[in-house]
Amino acid sequence: MAEKPHHKEAFDRADPKYKSAVITAGINEFSELGLEKANINIIAKKAGVSVGLLYKYFDTKEDYFLTCVDEAMTTLEEIIDGVVNSDDKILVRAEKLIRAIQATSGADSKYVKLYNEITKLSENEGAAVLAKRVEDISARTYRDFIAAAKEKGDIRDDCDPAMFAFFFDSLLMSLQFSYTCDYYRERLKIYCGEDIFDDNERMVSELLKFIEAAFTFAHDDVKKFGK
Repeated sequence: MAEKPHHKEAFDRADPKYKSAVITAGINEFSELGLEKANINIIAKKAGVSVGLLYKYFDTKEDYFLTCVDEAMTTLEEIIDGVVNSDDKILVRAEKLIRAIQATSGADSKYVKLYNEITKLSENEGAAVLAKRVEDISARTYRDFIAAAKEKGDIRDDCDPAMFAFFFDSLLMSLQFSYTCDYYRERLKIYCGEDIFDDNERMVSELLKFIEAAFTFAHDDVKKFGK
């Protein structure tokens, strides 16, 4: 996948009705089949437009895919933005994020599925470009609010904010996939029982305990715990 920015000026000027149909059909197809297996002819048919019109909007299928990724990630970011940028303590933000993930696992599952699809791409398919594009904002946001919490004395003072941001986001990413993607759903049931999706409160409670321990254990407590 080329590293140059994709050009979609024609798409930006398109009728909003067509734009919505093209994005919806693209996200649905790419989230289920991935970049390689998704078929432009099928997407065009589902969007109610011609293949020629799609290629008027986008130079390549990769350009189209990136536009769908941008739209999906923007939607997911909007869902969590208010939570992350609040003045709440970390555990309060974490609880709100967990509940937001649970709440959006139905209607917005296609966005998370598309996110899961891009994590499967190789370097040759543009993994580095997409990782930067998708993860950069959340990485900086999490790192900054963890650093601020450390400065205020709200969490342990020996943590590396960048590393803790990565671990924190990895937990939430795994939870997103566990609520929406077939393999991860089955994995969660193996670990936590067939009825886990019927008990959202248990998931919130246990994950918060895990996060709280990570952010509040003193260094000496960690050494004792490891013995």
